Amino acid sequence: MINGPARFNLYLDQIEKLLTEAGKQPDAALYLYQNGARTPLFMLEGLAKLYSGLHNKKRFEKIEEYFKLLEDGIGAIDYYDGFARQFAADKKVHAKNAKFAEVKAQEKAASLNKLLKEKNWIGKNADRLSKIKDKLREADWLEDKAEMKAIESYYQRSIEKINTFAKTYESGFTDLESQIHELRRKIRWLSIYPQALQGCVQLTTTSSRDKNVKKYLTPDVINSPFNKLPAASSNRYVLTFNRDYFLALSWMISEFGKLKDQGLRFCVLNEAGAVSNNDAASEAAILSRASEITRTYFAEKNLDKMIAGMAKI
Repeated sequence: MINGPARFNLYLDQIEKLLTEAGKQPDAALYLYQNGARTPLFMLEGLAKLYSGLHNKKRFEKIEEYFKLLEDGIGAIDYYDGFARQFAADKKVHAKNAKFAEVKAQEKAASLNKLLKEKNWIGKNADRLSKIKDKLREADWLEDKAEMKAIESYYQRSIEKINTFAKTYESGFTDLESQIHELRRKIRWLSIYPQALQGCVQLTTTSSRDKNVKKYLTPDVINSPFNKLPAASSNRYVLTFNRDYFLALSWMISEFGKLKDQGLRFCVLNEAGAVSNNDAASEAAILSRASEITRTYFAEKNLDKMIAGMAKI
């Protein structure tokens, strides 16, 4: 049986190896960024976020905070480094903007290196990970059936909150960060949890007869490796999702991701003092497109139809 501690331990072991090696490098932050530390940190942050809604709320919220700080630090490097590369390869973008993004990436790496030492992730006093493991050992873990029921309830509550958030902007989005990016973050967690939970979420094998959902089932979405969930393995109970609605969720995340990238480009250029009238027009187009697809997706109640129920293996 795969239980809560085992789910955490898989990713904790990965992070422990990365931190040990990072501590030997002249630039630990850069090492973590370049060696994929963000993915297991996402998984750990997701697990802590989910379990804070099941039991030991304060304990898991604190653990989530630690992993989020680390993941955010790597994400900040990724953010500016990505645009530094993109701007450098784009002849339409002035070289000074690429240099601006490059310098910002270096600044974010320096900030993360400071955090790694101050919070004892690396260095001679590196005990942060062992303290987190102690906190996990002391948690009030549920039996597998009770845990699965709690996870199903957590999903239902999360979907209700997301529906409420989306309805708030039914008339249209007006801000990239606090509205579009925030909605994407909320729905993205719904797809991260099944990966992090290592097999206790499975997809139905039958397709839906809902004609509305078919437009989301593009070849890219169907064939995406992110939509291949871990096998049930030794999990005795699983939460099943309707395959088509889970893929529809993936489509939304992907479309919002494209819009997010366009919006972030605008934000970086604005930060560098290089925004043109065309960029401002692009932002308006992003807001309009995001509003359109959000209204359609939530009017169809796709999230509400995603959970098919708990099953015993």
